[in-house]
Amino acid sequence: MELGISSFGEIAPAHVAGGDTAAAQRTQELVALGRRADEASLDVVAIGEHHRADYVVSSPEMVLAAVAAVSSRVRLTSAVTVLSSTDPVRTFQNFATLDLISNGRAEIIAGRGSFIESFPLFGQDLQDYDALFAEKLALLLQLNEQEIVTWQGKHRAAIASKGVYPRPVQPKLPIWIGVGGTPASAARAGSLGLGLTIAILGGAPAQYVSFADLHRRAAQQAGHPDALPLCINCHFHIAENSKQAADEFFPAYSLVMNRIGRERGWPPMSRQQFDYLRGPQGPLFVGTPQEITAKLVYLHGLFGNTRFIGQLMLEGMPHEAVLRSTELFGQVVAPAVREQLGVTASIG
Repeated sequence: MELGISSFGEIAPAHVAGGDTAAAQRTQELVALGRRADEASLDVVAIGEHHRADYVVSSPEMVLAAVAAVSSRVRLTSAVTVLSSTDPVRTFQNFATLDLISNGRAEIIAGRGSFIESFPLFGQDLQDYDALFAEKLALLLQLNEQEIVTWQGKHRAAIASKGVYPRPVQPKLPIWIGVGGTPASAARAGSLGLGLTIAILGGAPAQYVSFADLHRRAAQQAGHPDALPLCINCHFHIAENSKQAADEFFPAYSLVMNRIGRERGWPPMSRQQFDYLRGPQGPLFVGTPQEITAKLVYLHGLFGNTRFIGQLMLEGMPHEAVLRSTELFGQVVAPAVREQLGVTASIG
């Protein structure tokens, strides 16, 4: 099973037109985390895309290219690329360039996104939410298969026998579909023969097993291999002491979740609720290396997943604590998980 880290690059909004030194520092911290993940022998670094004042990354491929320059082995993926509101041609070109820079380590996790700011920003109509994603995903997949492309759709200008360059080092860029709470998206990934990433950000992991089953059934019905890649993504922090891990993570986690919750009508996050969510069968992977190892083995028993990505929190967290968490994940947890599952490191 591949193990890795992800980040959305949370940041306190500066609301300035320039001179955002906090954003510069956060971006450098993301690159440092990627370097630490590589040094700790983790398999994957994933960076999310947002278009809001409280997230620093609008272009994951740019940050991943910086990580590529200070790493040698980790795979580099978006988490997610908001494909509905971007141009698939430019997305393919950017990730193909990342693949060249990293010598074949680039991937794309495509999704519709959990926020809507990018749609009006790029002139997209929210009423076309699903149609945009379906059409643009189809074009992205065609670009990945063919050097010379002829294509016509509803939401983008037609392409008449044009080459799209550069081409990646890999024969094809690995493309995954990222889902949160939409079963149809899991089925779509399976029917297209694509890997699935399930973001479990609330609710018990066991409640999401049906998504993995749906993905596998759809793949089988479409004639694809049964063993398509499956990734689980959960919030994550490790420390040597369980209380220390919780005390470090809770302020950052509650800060971000309560900010989003105010927008969406959720009740405030309490410490009691947080402690319940980080229990043995909960969605929060926050604890000691031993606790996280046990939860990862439990998770694998539920899903048979081929990858797990731990989503870090940055705003309100000491940077050294996040670096240490990443180090413990790669150097202590990963070997223990692989030993218990009877597998070896996937790369390197």
